[in-house]
Amino acid sequence: MKHFLILIKYIAPLEKIDLILSEHRNFLQSGYDKNILLLSGPNISRTSGIILARSNSLEEIKKFFAFDPYLLNNLALYEFIEFVPVKHQGFLKEWIDGK
Repeated sequence: MKHFLILIKYIAPLEKIDLILSEHRNFLQSGYDKNILLLSGPNISRTSGIILARSNSLEEIKKFFAFDPYLLNNLALYEFIEFVPVKHQGFLKEWIDGK
């Protein structure tokens, strides 16, 4: 299992982001339902969002995010940063191990 920090950089005014926000959050919920997302949220300045996710490959996680309403409406750019979670809280072990 590979782990990713996904940075979603808004390229549209917040007014446009807010119009699609509920669709975006519904989309994210599908990732939580599939147990591939761990957490998500906007940064304090609301210029971007951050997501922690897992998948079998970079291609697979990119394929999932290809259906994000922010991307489909050209409102954001995505950066996928793969990392190895060497240290973590014990309660995250099963999720990190891919269970």
